[in-house]
Amino acid sequence: MNNEATIEMLNRLKLFGMARGLADRLASAAQADLTHGEFVGMLVQDEKTERDNRRLRRILKNAKLKQEASLENIDYRHQRGLHKQTILELANPAWIEAGRNVILTGPTGVGKSYIACALGNMAARAGETVLYIRASRLFEALATARGDGTHLRLMQKYGKAKVLIVDDFLITPLTEESRSDFLEVIEDRCGSGATVVTSQCPAKEWHENIGDPTIADAICDRLLHNSYKIELRGESLRKKKREN
Repeated sequence: MNNEATIEMLNRLKLFGMARGLADRLASAAQADLTHGEFVGMLVQDEKTERDNRRLRRILKNAKLKQEASLENIDYRHQRGLHKQTILELANPAWIEAGRNVILTGPTGVGKSYIACALGNMAARAGETVLYIRASRLFEALATARGDGTHLRLMQKYGKAKVLIVDDFLITPLTEESRSDFLEVIEDRCGSGATVVTSQCPAKEWHENIGDPTIADAICDRLLHNSYKIELRGESLRKKKREN
């Protein structure tokens, strides 16, 4: 079998990384210095890299992150209560496996959503499933699902994501139905994943703003206990960029 036929067969077997790697490596003079074992080993690594990249693209597509963001590009120049050491700790995905939550609070424009999406991007690159959704969309979707019979399936979807990002929590008052739904989502996630929540409402005021004392106790206990709490402050970064 000649090289072209081998490459065609690899593609038919859906070994696209090996097929591309074989074509590239045969065109390189460096391959002449490799043993057969080394050459095959490099092709296997090419295939693994291809599959890892495909999985990452799939995870990021399904995550539906609000914006492209990375922990490496977080701006520490502005005084907004953000400590680099905390971000360095969160750059290690161990907090995800431990099921620790991240609570980001502060006024509009200080970068809560950016940091949340950067954490989601990091988690995806670590191979974890990620799902981003605004709180208002979450409650709207669950309310609609009650009517069309897909409520349980949607709850399972939110419960199964290894990292769930809920943006703009408590930006509007919660209804009785949304309180119950949110508690159920958080309850399902306890011990199985990490939840990242952003809110303009300070965490110390969540209990009052959630509304129902009993449900508020349960939500706050499950979300805030043993979580990373990042309280941002200062003027809107978007406003500063416009002024500059």
